[in-house]
Amino acid sequence: MSGAGYPGTMPRFLCDAMLGSLARWLRFFGYDTGFLGPELADDEVAERARGEGRWLLTRDHELAAVGPRTLLVRSEDVESQLVEVFGRLGLCPSAGLDGSRCSECNGELTAAGRDDVRELVPPYVLATAERFRRCGGCGRVYWPGTHTERILRTMAAIVQRLEASGGRS
Repeated sequence: MSGAGYPGTMPRFLCDAMLGSLARWLRFFGYDTGFLGPELADDEVAERARGEGRWLLTRDHELAAVGPRTLLVRSEDVESQLVEVFGRLGLCPSAGLDGSRCSECNGELTAAGRDDVRELVPPYVLATAERFRRCGGCGRVYWPGTHTERILRTMAAIVQRLEASGGRS
């Protein structure tokens, strides 16, 4: 994954309060993505994005006009928003969860052994899951489950849509 004018690097994002689902899905794709609730004023949001070197993603026209490295997201549904962001920034994501980040806090995920998660997952999951990953930020534990197939299908559909559009949205 690379793009946004910096070969070999992945852009970092900050989503405003209107784009919580987009933030979650960008994290699934492995992008470092912050999310802000509605408590901050537009200038504070823009300053945070600038200070952290992040692309600001917003659906707010006034906020989009505040500064550089801001992307006004026009699409309504999250799949179209992902295609739009990837296409407009020239990103080439892959459909897989190996590099994903914590969908809740954006923390990095690392492999965890059964003994490490024994007290944190249901007994059935402990006995049947093949592998575990744990968030270094909030401690949340992830494992392959029925939801994983749905997420991977959605990711593959987004990558296919992006490729069909020639990578531009």
